[in-house]
Amino acid sequence: MTQRNRRVTATDVARSLGLSRATVGYVFNNTPGQSIPAATRERVLAEAARLGYRPHRTAQALARGRSMIILLVLPDWPMEHSLRQNLETASQILDEAGYALVTYTRHERGHARPLWELLNPDVVISWTPITAAERSSMQASGITKILPQVQQERSALASATLTAGTRLQITHLHELGHRRLAFATSTNERFSLLSEGRVEAARQAADRLGLDPLDVRPVDHLDGSVARAVREWHANGVTAVAAFNDDIAAMTVAAAQRAGLSVPGDLAVIGHDDTPMASMLYPSLSSVSIDSVGLGRYLANLALHAAEDRPLPETPPDLHATIVARESTRR
Repeated sequence: MTQRNRRVTATDVARSLGLSRATVGYVFNNTPGQSIPAATRERVLAEAARLGYRPHRTAQALARGRSMIILLVLPDWPMEHSLRQNLETASQILDEAGYALVTYTRHERGHARPLWELLNPDVVISWTPITAAERSSMQASGITKILPQVQQERSALASATLTAGTRLQITHLHELGHRRLAFATSTNERFSLLSEGRVEAARQAADRLGLDPLDVRPVDHLDGSVARAVREWHANGVTAVAAFNDDIAAMTVAAAQRAGLSVPGDLAVIGHDDTPMASMLYPSLSSVSIDSVGLGRYLANLALHAAEDRPLPETPPDLHATIVARESTRR
């Protein structure tokens, strides 16, 4: 490395000012119990800025035994509206507490070294089941705070928190008088974990209400499957469709209209996630609004509980899913 490209160190700042390395270190680290004159502190910070000093985060982390990183392990699924809101909220809260939220998407056939081995995070939270080998890898990397603490067989994405909206979809359609329902899910395999959880929740809700078994079909507008499904649903007496998300609901509405069916007259449709698109469509799309901000807040507080033993946050806001009724399901 050339002198020109060499990283500026605290020793360089100390030498330039004629101060001891310890004094400069006390300023940079805000070391408790050290009385550094305000004038000296200002000189150190000004000289550091002039020389282009940047703190060595890895060294600081080793010194204090903490990386100030929270690692969130995500399933390999697309970044949609609700997830973005969730992560933005969690990231902001953790940032205010001095932590960086880093997400890591685990790919089924991935070959990259897992991030927990590279970042040494203070806490690892996983939304998908952690294998025994992965947990051993985390522990071998010195990570002791791993959530969930016990081995999971099912994904957190199939938990009651993220399937509450699906139950509301079925209940909403039932209350409107619909008795023959279908569920339109995604053909995207990256959604399989979440899709399985929502399909199961929809079937349980229909069974509890005494409805006929749901006609569940994966649909896509590119391969014509949504058009075929709409035609067959209508022919079989299905009068309402609950969709996995707003994208699936929108393509279902479009397919119904192209088939000459009216929405909601011939076929009522309700989506999930209440994305901005839902209110812009015609007819406007009924949907489920999830408290993504509340879930993000819960995630951040759960991480802070693990990292700093702060009070355990309240139960996840399962009941904060609400129906936003619009034209696509109105009588």
